[in-house]
Order: sequence, then structure tokens, then C-alpha cells
Amino acid sequence: MDLGLKGRVALVAAASRGLGRAVAEELAAEGAALVLCSRNAATISQAAREIAEATGAGILALPCDVSQTDNIARLVQSGLERFGRIDILVTNAGGPPAGKFESFDQNQWEAATRLTLFSAIELARQVLPGMKERRWGRILNITSIAAKQPVDNLILSNSLRAAVTGFARTLANEVATFGITVNNIMPGYTRTERVEELAGMMAEREKITPAEFIARWEKEIPMRRLGDPREFAALAAFLVSERAGYITGTSIPVDGGWIRGLM
Repeated sequence: MDLGLKGRVALVAAASRGLGRAVAEELAAEGAALVLCSRNAATISQAAREIAEATGAGILALPCDVSQTDNIARLVQSGLERFGRIDILVTNAGGPPAGKFESFDQNQWEAATRLTLFSAIELARQVLPGMKERRWGRILNITSIAAKQPVDNLILSNSLRAAVTGFARTLANEVATFGITVNNIMPGYTRTERVEELAGMMAEREKITPAEFIARWEKEIPMRRLGDPREFAALAAFLVSERAGYITGTSIPVDGGWIRGLM
């Protein structure tokens, strides 16, 4: 299937590893040019080199802390200077810390809000004018299954992923007449560095091995395994493609059947 991504320019946040890296690789393989960022300059530069070598894609890679609005503005402006436009935005950020309600004070809530919610809002704010002018655009937010079915011990993520969902669903209606779609993709338990780190932290608390803790998650998943980042990236590439022009305002899980709801 030709997704119509050849020649498009995609900005993918938090792309040095995990799901962001997988999405960047998939879009590059489909012919898109990339603007990539992560907080660490060395890791994002390495990721960009490896993706460029594998796909031949044109890539601009920059360090950026997406919790800081000035960082986002510089990132988008640099992308526009390099490629002239940004057609596709994939918002993404490292998840906020795990813990129960009593674990977090106001400052931690504000930091998590800047990272998870405001980053998606500000990235969209920066790219939407150009998308509206060209009357074409794709915004895809990487959220979490926690937005639909809360996960124990993840109160920050449960709360703020749901907020991103509400923002995106409302924005989708506001920009639909400009040919811009806004969707969310909800990863389940996927074998990424972030998930393995989370499993290790929780396993340490319970005095078991990370493998034993991951086995618990796998028992909850009808497919009895963690997802592969490439499986997630395949859907992401479709949702930002030319072929998905009539899909907007949705939140789609990639979770091996973990969410138990009907809708």
C-alpha cells in the first residue's frame, strides 16, 4: 500500500529510542523527511545517523526538552528553516514518574503537566498555522492505554494522558475543515526501554526479578506477550498518511487486547 508519505515532512518528538524511534524509522522508510528531537543531543544524533543510513531520509536532529515552550519554538523554527514546512506532527514524551497520589506534591504535578499535556498543546500550536495555510496536516499524539483504562500506580499518567485525549478530540473538530486530522494512538505494554525500566523499578519494590514482573503483565494480555515497537509504528504511519484522511478524533489502542472495554 502506498501511504502517500513520500516527500512529506514529519516532526517526531522523543525519537531517540522506544516508540518515537520506531515511528521515525517507519516514516523514513515510507519516504518522509524527518525533524527529530530528544533531550539528549548525543542519542538523537546517533538515532538520526542510523535512520538516515538505513533509509536515505533527510533528517534534522536537535536536542529539545518538550516541557519547555522556548525549546519547542526553536525546534519547529529550525525544522521550517531546513525543510520549508511540517506536514506531520507526532507528539511524544517520556512518561511521568510512577507512584500513588500521596507520592507527588504540587511541583511534581506541574512538571508532569508541562511534560505530558502542555508539550502536546505547544507542539500543535506551533505547527498548525502552516498546516492550515496548506490545508493538509496530520497530528498524532502518542498517549497510553492508561487514558482509557487506568493503570495502578500511574496516577500522573492516567490523569494527564486523559487530558491529552480531551484536547485532541476537541481540536480535531476545530481543524477538520482545513484537511487536518488529529488522532491519538494508545500503546499498551510494549517492549521498550521505558517499559523495561518501569518493570525493573516495580520488581525491585516487590523483591522479584524484572522478568517475573513482565510475566505478570503478559498474563493480563490476551496475546500473552508484550508488543513490538514496529507493530505500533505501522499503525502510526497509517494514521498520518494520505490514506487516513477521513479518520480524525479517534483514540486507537495497540495493546494485544489488554483494554477490556467494548469501545
